[in-house]
Amino acid sequence: MKLGLVSAILDQSNYFEMIDIVAENGLECVEVACWPAGKAERRYAGVSHIDTENLTKELAEKYKCYAAEKKVVLSALAYYPNPLDEDLAKRQQVIDHIYSVIDAAKLMDINLITTFIGRMPTKTISENLKEVEKVWKPIVKYAEKLQVKIAIENCPMLFTEDEWPGGQNLMTTPVLFRKIFDLLDSDYLGLNFDPSHFVWQQMDYLAPLYEFKDKLFHIHYKDIKLYWSKLQESGIMATPLEYMSPKLPGLGDVDWGKYVSALTDIRYSGYTCIEVEDRAYESDYEDVKRSIKQSTHYLRNFV
Repeated sequence: MKLGLVSAILDQSNYFEMIDIVAENGLECVEVACWPAGKAERRYAGVSHIDTENLTKELAEKYKCYAAEKKVVLSALAYYPNPLDEDLAKRQQVIDHIYSVIDAAKLMDINLITTFIGRMPTKTISENLKEVEKVWKPIVKYAEKLQVKIAIENCPMLFTEDEWPGGQNLMTTPVLFRKIFDLLDSDYLGLNFDPSHFVWQQMDYLAPLYEFKDKLFHIHYKDIKLYWSKLQESGIMATPLEYMSPKLPGLGDVDWGKYVSALTDIRYSGYTCIEVEDRAYESDYEDVKRSIKQSTHYLRNFV
């Protein structure tokens, strides 16, 4: 396994500075944030270390060479929007950008993008599954043609009131993994698995690693701390940030020894990236950098 970083936390650095920080921490890979340039919409999104819509062959080669000089592998190009947005004009913008990220991954010989499947928050699961098939079949077919894999993260995108009641990503549970993989039967569609999202849903985050081992294209390391006393007060129908908080690896409820042990059981040998979203380490940009160093130091016990 290669240990790396999701670059979105380094929003104050350009591509080259970001690669330097990854290399300085002794990390081997990076999942590069590729939102549309200058269009930040939410926390940890809108970061564009590579502007895929304006990427040229020459610039792609420059990016690749710089990473190689620093001994950093680009594990994937990342863009996490809602491709099933109920605003159809906004949805089309998102889909168009997904195609540009696929094109960029092909151009840079990365051949993997990480994203969300999306969800219409006000619609039923059945209605959403029909929409998944309609929206995603052409995207997957295009990715197959270019031989670029798509890894879907299992984050519900259900944290705050503006994402209520259904969240913005349907790919959230083993039941839905199976249904979506049946609908979009392709060797080019898989998972970017993050255990923290199963913690606050109070689900087993180890069993899916075994069941879906052939669909694990990419792995995230992010922790979650579940505050049981707050959950007792607010209940599971509350917005999740009322009873949980994202934390650095080792500071939440994920048992990282068991998690990495499971990855070794299934002989996973791909990319694993730290995702930093801990507000306790965001007093300034130097604090953010320290959080990367701390997370790396901790996870080197296992990876």
